[in-house]
Amino acid sequence: AGTASVVWTREEPPGAGPLAALGAGLSALPADGTAGYQVAVLAGDLLGITPDTVTRLRAALADGPGAVGAVLIDDEGYRQWLHGVWWLDPLRAAVDAAAPGRALGHVFGRLPLALVPAGSGEAADVDTPDDLP
Repeated sequence: AGTASVVWTREEPPGAGPLAALGAGLSALPADGTAGYQVAVLAGDLLGITPDTVTRLRAALADGPGAVGAVLIDDEGYRQWLHGVWWLDPLRAAVDAAAPGRALGHVFGRLPLALVPAGSGEAADVDTPDDLP
């Protein structure tokens, strides 16, 4: 077992939003030879995400004919765009084609997706100390 390196990146300008942050992350990945690669997109403020979450998302993506991404859907029916596994090339194409500052729902909402019901706490968002369990 080797060690993996970590590449840190940040959206420009800082605070420009999730689409810009996702674009910055994607730009840190190899540009060539990525056909068939999957990428997990997981927001940094998620306490309930586990390795099993990613395994379920990967399985749903593999089982979803024509799907370009698999995202969690919360108890209220909202798609959690930053809780997913995507085929890298279509994800990159969608982000590259989007106008700066667009909401992720506008960017990804018409793409073929596999929707995975969130398990207990998986879609919980922690923005403040009061949000901690």
